[in-house]
Amino acid sequence: MPYRPERLAEIIKKEVSDMLRDELKDPRIGFVTITGVEVSTDLRYARIFFSVLGSEEDARASLEALNHARGYVRSELGRRIRLRYAPEISFKLDPSIQRGIRVMELLNDVKERGAAGDD
Repeated sequence: MPYRPERLAEIIKKEVSDMLRDELKDPRIGFVTITGVEVSTDLRYARIFFSVLGSEEDARASLEALNHARGYVRSELGRRIRLRYAPEISFKLDPSIQRGIRVMELLNDVKERGAAGDD
């Protein structure tokens, strides 16, 4: 298993996070966090996973805005990383943070019910 795709994935994650923070000013992009990047072994394709703090509508709007900015992000990655070919990128919503928040809410409900039953 070559480690170059993994190294490139970490670099892409950092650079795209920096772009989101400093350069992309689309109001549809809410509180977006880049959670991971998968790069193909030939380094031609990169899948960028992100999560959004907010509602389902916020997530859809952020996905639309990120897809709209895909060309800019790809060209900036090519310039910053200096690869022979900038990878073709796609954005995918990562629902894991939302699931984690929901699990924590359920655990807190169970804990409160257990505490109320002890009285």
